[in-house]
Amino acid sequence: MKQTFKIIMALVLGTGLFSCNNSENSGKANQGALASNAAERVYVAPGEHDEFYAFISGGYSGNVTVYGLPSGRMFKEIPVFSQFPTNGYGYSEETKPMLNTSHGFIPWDDAHHPDISQTAGKLDGRWIFINGNNTPRIAKIDLKTFETTEIIEVPNSAGNHSSSFVTENTEYVVAGTRFSIPIPQRDMPIKEYKGKFKGALSFISVEPETGRMNIKFQLIMPGFNYDLSHPGRGKSHGWFFFTTYNTEEANSLLEVNASQNDKDFIAAVNWKKIEEFVNNGGGKKMPANYAHNIYSDETHTATSTMEKEVLVVDPLEVPGAVFLLPTPKSPHGCDVSPSGEYIVGNGKLSADLTVHSFSKMIDAIEKEKFDGDAYGIPILKFEDVLAGTVKQAGLGPLHTEFDGKGNAYTTFFISSELVKWNVETREVVDRQPNYYSVGHVMIPGGNSAHPFGKYAVSMNKITKDRYLPTGPELEHSAQLFDISGEKMELLLDFPTHGEPHYAAGIPAEIIEGNSQKIYKLEDNKNKYATISNGDARVERDGNEVHVYMTTIRSHFTPDNIEGIKVGDKVYFHITNHEQDFDVPHGFAMIGANNAELLVMPGQTKTLTWEPKQVGVWPFYCTDFCSALHQEMQGYVRVSPKNSNIDLSWSLGED
Repeated sequence: MKQTFKIIMALVLGTGLFSCNNSENSGKANQGALASNAAERVYVAPGEHDEFYAFISGGYSGNVTVYGLPSGRMFKEIPVFSQFPTNGYGYSEETKPMLNTSHGFIPWDDAHHPDISQTAGKLDGRWIFINGNNTPRIAKIDLKTFETTEIIEVPNSAGNHSSSFVTENTEYVVAGTRFSIPIPQRDMPIKEYKGKFKGALSFISVEPETGRMNIKFQLIMPGFNYDLSHPGRGKSHGWFFFTTYNTEEANSLLEVNASQNDKDFIAAVNWKKIEEFVNNGGGKKMPANYAHNIYSDETHTATSTMEKEVLVVDPLEVPGAVFLLPTPKSPHGCDVSPSGEYIVGNGKLSADLTVHSFSKMIDAIEKEKFDGDAYGIPILKFEDVLAGTVKQAGLGPLHTEFDGKGNAYTTFFISSELVKWNVETREVVDRQPNYYSVGHVMIPGGNSAHPFGKYAVSMNKITKDRYLPTGPELEHSAQLFDISGEKMELLLDFPTHGEPHYAAGIPAEIIEGNSQKIYKLEDNKNKYATISNGDARVERDGNEVHVYMTTIRSHFTPDNIEGIKVGDKVYFHITNHEQDFDVPHGFAMIGANNAELLVMPGQTKTLTWEPKQVGVWPFYCTDFCSALHQEMQGYVRVSPKNSNIDLSWSLGED
């Protein structure tokens, strides 16, 4: 009990019981790095490419950042749930619908867990899925373009945390709620939480060719908190596993009241059985209201549709589909070995790591070795499903990944370390300090059936003295370890943007062959596209003015526009005529109170501008495109609201 209390206090205070910031550990880490010529091993010479891409969640930034490994260079920030002035995502008329929800336009979120699509348990490099934790959403990023192409809101959910993880053939991307809530939502006393609040586990189908998402069904579970999840694979394919905490169903002072039970649960869900039940007409339709937003590469435009119902399933209607595995204590990570045999529960308040056996679980189910139930869901006996424990591995375990060579790597938040252990023997092989308070770890492919066990990246929560101070807000620190040998070696620290919670890594060669360089102009189906300069024009419809504009190095067509009035709403529909790779054009209008645009080759984007002052106002290209970039500009004349000046424009032919 004293040990549990010390762990709770360390978690609450964010301090380590065993600090890794001491001269002994620090000295060893520095000596190791120097002795192994770490700088040479992360150096990527000019013109050469990194071996891996790491897609790291941005937490409260709402976006995903892309880093190269082993260099640690940041290549790109992909806007997902947040407006992004750099390229106009969420500001342009074409992309605004991507951020629509049942709560209205939500231009931010808390992005936690990216996962790469798989085929037969191997990363296939087609899409990345990532969750919006706050306003429950799942987004899909197309890895041909590194752009967000679909976002689906998740109804009956709150704190979409145990998301987004894909089954081994990307049949489903799964989204589990963190906060249980009334389902359906209604006005009721919070103190009546116990027994009346519910947790929704959403199974979102993924169309094999297009990646189009659709909520297949929602499993309505007891009112616990559902923390993290992972799919079964190999022998356990067809199952999904979710950690739970707050099985006490407390609604206040959770740091105390949700830490009373000696064990919480891992919920094992046989989604294949539920899928069969649903395909045969099972479940019931429930009224719902949620947005489904889809971006088209042909029209370069997003559309938002409000869906009105969802299929829900009561686990008691599908006997043999859901079981509870007792797991100490307040588990966070729920991680499945590449073979699919072992399910690792990382109990934040447990001194040991719990490793369950899938084979033993199936045997216990078949022999009905139950230890009671929770709201009718059978609880399996702890001893009957336990493969073993990793004893005294560290303090505050959070997350485990696998190297495909029989080893697991677990992060320990309180003791600030990454620990390597053997999956079969459960013996600790190695440990390395983290700087500081590590959260998740990522091994490329480390949550698939076929990991690439060369590097591990720890994502640390507290930076302290790793970088020069830049005020009270610091970027978080990631650390790169070489895990190709028996002992881990620290190679590099690099800062990460936002608060990284998890990452997904993949060899660059799997993606780069499918990378889309341009949008073909002849395939542009945007209804406002201007495919030839001769079609450039300005049209008025009441107080709306539509400017059909083209760009090419180094000219806007039209470049001088007159007849705009104060109070007009001006839509600049800009089509980039370039067909060379890496020649976007920017567009910025003085007084635009939304953003600039960055328009890719062959693409059309629209910026809205509402002039409020009389005058002659310039616009210009914001992306350096040629030696005559400074000359790429134009003017808009704005006249008084009651003026009778006709629209006119210059096509730049004089």
